[in-house]
Amino acid sequence: MTLLFGMLPGGPEMLVILLIVVLLFGANKLPQLARSSGQAMGEFKKGREEIEHELREAAADADADAAVEESKASA
Repeated sequence: MTLLFGMLPGGPEMLVILLIVVLLFGANKLPQLARSSGQAMGEFKKGREEIEHELREAAADADADAAVEESKASA
């Protein structure tokens, strides 16, 4: 027995999803919907990269602080 909507949608599932989207939003609004979705994904990616950068900087600062403390302890 296979599930219609399993872990990853395949060909028939994608067609059903596309049909539902067209019925809900109409064919005229699909380009605008796709554009706004792309912009939202871009903003999400940019925000995620900024957070990752801040975490890397914080980890580097913590490592530098630990190295300074270690050098003071050995002196």
